[in-house]
Amino acid sequence: MLEEACSASAHVAIQLAQDRDRYAELGRRLRSEPPTSILTVARGSSDHAASYCAYLIMARLGRIVASLPMSLLTLNNAPLVARDALAIAISQSGQSPDVIAPIRYFRDGGATTVALVNDAESPLATSAEWSMPLHAGAELSVAATKSFIASLVAGALLAGHWQDDPAFLSALDALPEALDAATRCDWSEALDILTPATNIMVVGRGISFPLALEAALKFKETSAIQAEAFSGAEIKHGPMALIEEGYPLLIFATRGPTQIGLLKLAEEMRGRGAKVLLAAPDDVAERNLTLPIATNPDLDPIVAIQAFYVMAAHLAAARGMNPDQPRHLSKVTKTS
Repeated sequence: MLEEACSASAHVAIQLAQDRDRYAELGRRLRSEPPTSILTVARGSSDHAASYCAYLIMARLGRIVASLPMSLLTLNNAPLVARDALAIAISQSGQSPDVIAPIRYFRDGGATTVALVNDAESPLATSAEWSMPLHAGAELSVAATKSFIASLVAGALLAGHWQDDPAFLSALDALPEALDAATRCDWSEALDILTPATNIMVVGRGISFPLALEAALKFKETSAIQAEAFSGAEIKHGPMALIEEGYPLLIFATRGPTQIGLLKLAEEMRGRGAKVLLAAPDDVAERNLTLPIATNPDLDPIVAIQAFYVMAAHLAAARGMNPDQPRHLSKVTKTS
């Protein structure tokens, strides 16, 4: 896991050197023939990447994006109207039936279908009209890292080319260097708090919420910590009852309009006795963990999760666990 996470910068450099013309062509297609509806199709870490992609599309293009409950098609056979929709599937393996079937359904029904997939020869890749390889290389660890980062980059490429924003697209080119720097962030304070932990609340908001979702999943997968992800706006709507003396929280306070609220939340939770790990850029004095930043704030989650992955790999080892082979899990998950 650690080796694969640290290799992300090299794979993203390869990714950014490939398929740019095809992304540009897709962007022109979406501008000339705007979809009437947009949905994402994904599971697990890929669904968290889909949430990030959706956020970029909504924030930068003003288009509403929904996450498809796949069982509507795979189990309920719901007669969804597919014509002129845009369906974006994200997958590492491209082999899960409940991701493949909706893409085939929507393509047959007249939708524009896009697959952001690591295996360019997979059934998902061949089912979509537009297959965009992630170029993350073979991933041996069960816990996805570099392929997740490549999925975030692919989502940003899609949104940037659809918007036709040269400045944003140029900012993507600086990601390999930023990712490499992120592997050297010192998050050792998190190990002191989390090595003995049994549970944790992971918090983000806005563009950092997909980070919280992914971090919570990795805590469960690789360290067997009962982790729940919440938006910072939801803490007082019930989850507050979980907070007690010594309760651990990891808060991702990335740059942007949600940061102020997350910093206030961190202060309040400390006042309630929680052990708060505040991950924020180096201009935030009260941080415990330094978040690396990208050239554009909308790309900050891509480098932030890299710093987290390095810590998560060390945490699993500190807890005596093997993050490459979590119990009960396999690399390819096939659900219907």
